[in-house]
Amino acid sequence: MKKFFAHRATKIFFSLIAGFYTVAVVYLCYFSIFYNIHIDQRGSVCLLVTAASVVALLLMLYTRKQFITRLSSFLILPVMLPVVLLYFGEWEIIIPVVITGVIILLLSGAGEGAKTAIGTLILLLYIFGALGYFLFTSFFVSAAKQNVVQSGESPTGIYRYRVVNTEDSSNGSTAVYVEPNYADVVYPYVKFTLKNQERIVLTERPICEEINIEWENKTRQEITEELLAISDTITVHLSESELEEFGYPFDTRLQLADVDINERFALGLTAKDVDPISLDTLTAEQLATFNIGKDAANRYYVLNPSEELLLDTDAVQGELLYFKDLDSKAMKQFNSDARTDEYGNPLYTLEVKDSVLLADLSDSQLAQLGVSESGDVMIFNGKICFRYYVAELDDYFDTESRKLSIDLLN
Repeated sequence: MKKFFAHRATKIFFSLIAGFYTVAVVYLCYFSIFYNIHIDQRGSVCLLVTAASVVALLLMLYTRKQFITRLSSFLILPVMLPVVLLYFGEWEIIIPVVITGVIILLLSGAGEGAKTAIGTLILLLYIFGALGYFLFTSFFVSAAKQNVVQSGESPTGIYRYRVVNTEDSSNGSTAVYVEPNYADVVYPYVKFTLKNQERIVLTERPICEEINIEWENKTRQEITEELLAISDTITVHLSESELEEFGYPFDTRLQLADVDINERFALGLTAKDVDPISLDTLTAEQLATFNIGKDAANRYYVLNPSEELLLDTDAVQGELLYFKDLDSKAMKQFNSDARTDEYGNPLYTLEVKDSVLLADLSDSQLAQLGVSESGDVMIFNGKICFRYYVAELDDYFDTESRKLSIDLLN
């Protein structure tokens, strides 16, 4: 047995097992950045984390001269810094892991010089990291007092909500927050909820003394009719591929915006006529005044591209330079080349429309855009404040993306 444990292959094997502990710590660091933590049974969690830490520590001490264990000894404490700062107070998780990290760093098989240097760097990292974090949060913490007066889930369980009363110097306010109820990561005794997913769907001033929350289940067609009854000019923003798929090619969406009043008069329009102006409504002569040409296939191109625009697009003078082939930088250059008034202000701006009227979308197209057949509608004190339809259409809750931002620190 002694020979077995002294064998190098055995130590490598157990160092790999111990390495999973470091992977779990890295995973916890990831969760601390993007998720809030909710511990149900603190005693059980403390026992589980402590037991795992003791086992990992024994394995690391046994394999302390292995490369994986040495690497782990240098990683655990730095990786735990976000956990310590963002989960501050969750000592059931923090203390066992930090103690394990300290012991394995001090007793690892690395040289004394390396341990001293890395230990000093880690200590400085914690000091300045904690100082910077607490200074930052002290500047952005609101002095207003908030109180959650009601919370719950929608009938389908897809959404959850909370009603918050905020006491401030302006008689306070009542806000309704809604967030997805399907993006949680649940482990025994612990639940992680995504940060920055709450959306304020209603704010009332002053504080509402009576709060009545009702939920209804409505179909997609019913909500479409309701929205169009409110306004027939509601627009929906679509991606380039969705616009092409629904029959809105690039060239049909080119339009002139912020057109100078005199330019509009020259086109035979009045000050009250709609703005922006679709290129499809203009003649070839009118387009030419805006340095725009149109070929037989109804594709628009730059009539006389400037040297700067040719340089940006690597195009050759004499070749047709189509707007569809211009990137954002080239389009900006085209607008910079536009005619200006005596004060240097552009007389027009060419832009690409990225939205369509809701009234122009069929029910099947709305289904293609991800709007469910039916879903939850929240009514707050007799007023509709949340529709699943709008949340899905406008992608309220982007639960798949993981973007680093300052908001994650709050």
